[in-house]
Amino acid sequence: MIVMVQFLCAIFFVSRILASILGISPLSWQLYELVELGAALGLLLGVGFGWFTLRRTMERNAVVEDQLRLASGAFMDVLEERFSAWELTPAERDVALFALKGMSTQEIAGLRAVSEGTIKAQTNAIYRKAGVSGRTQLMSLFIDDLMAKA
Repeated sequence: MIVMVQFLCAIFFVSRILASILGISPLSWQLYELVELGAALGLLLGVGFGWFTLRRTMERNAVVEDQLRLASGAFMDVLEERFSAWELTPAERDVALFALKGMSTQEIAGLRAVSEGTIKAQTNAIYRKAGVSGRTQLMSLFIDDLMAKA
């Protein structure tokens, strides 16, 4: 609605400039002054509404960022709970975290400075302890936990 008012105000001012250039004046000066005053008020209303909307959006953004931080913390809590329940070794915890982040076996091996075979053995131990058959099911366990806490 406000955008439409601002659009009509802009059209009014542009048409007035064109009428002035062409030397035509379809409105009396008194009527023109009233319409111009209304258009100016419409533009000011648009500025006020825009400021209000921006402020509200920024406040909502701050709330969403706080919720995201809490969710991130909650995810780490869920990870620690599950890793402890599964009795993962420190190395397996690292590998599981990297796997959940979407890293490949080769990337994890490079980060941990071990062979890919070692990483494969550790991921198999993680899957066995977690009672899943692969990364997708492993991630699904954490998503289900987070959804249950929400």
